Amino acid sequence: MSEFAAITPTEFEADSPHGPLYGQVWRGDDGQLPILMLHDSLGAVSLWRDFPQQLAHATGRTVVAYDRAGFGRSVVRTKPVAASFIADEAHEGILPVMQALGLERVILLGHSVGGGMSLAAAAALPEQVAGAVTIAAQTFVEERTLQGIREAKLAFAQDGQIERLARYHGERARWVLDAWIETWMAPSYADWSLAEVLPEITVPVLALHGQNDEFGSERHPKMIAELGGGAARMLMLEGIGHMPHREATDRVLAEIGRFIDALG
Repeated sequence: MSEFAAITPTEFEADSPHGPLYGQVWRGDDGQLPILMLHDSLGAVSLWRDFPQQLAHATGRTVVAYDRAGFGRSVVRTKPVAASFIADEAHEGILPVMQALGLERVILLGHSVGGGMSLAAAAALPEQVAGAVTIAAQTFVEERTLQGIREAKLAFAQDGQIERLARYHGERARWVLDAWIETWMAPSYADWSLAEVLPEITVPVLALHGQNDEFGSERHPKMIAELGGGAARMLMLEGIGHMPHREATDRVLAEIGRFIDALG
């Protein structure tokens, strides 16, 4: 058994505008800023696998992960998500979780769409967010992103694929898949972008991105680095796809560690 596995998480529940949110906490040094994680479009706490434990062990900090409303073990949702769902997460997920755990200030870490949520929240909540790390984040609707979603839609049409997703989301699985595909593919969503949000961010940002990311080109981290209102830096990871925290775990942990050490 690896050493980080000794950090056993505790469960919590937070009240959100949509209903109860499920989450876990890996306790570390209470004297340091905690890390709050935001999952991707099909994600959940369980789909981070052992990365939260590794992150807690590598940094010595408390790490928090939660299932967004409609995902994992959080409240079931039936209605389509609003087009403003990325910006909405600051008040519908992040703040409720912080309040439930008594957290005053956090470092956000988001993967894929969770990265976009981290950036939007950093702009909206400057008093509560000390910094943000994005992993494979999208900042606008790129054709490469849409093509990746089209291919994923075909793959999920195969026998057994929804059942596989249901292992993590239960009865929410179909809603989770539709919330991702139908939102991003909607013509009304084609003009979505963080271009106007990024200049409002005043805290440091680290944008990690794989050169082989099938859901987004280097234009996304470049936008973060060029438009970010604070000290924003991008880092491209050679030979890595959309899951840098799985494909290059040690490198990602090291880069995150260096970045957050400077935040306090």
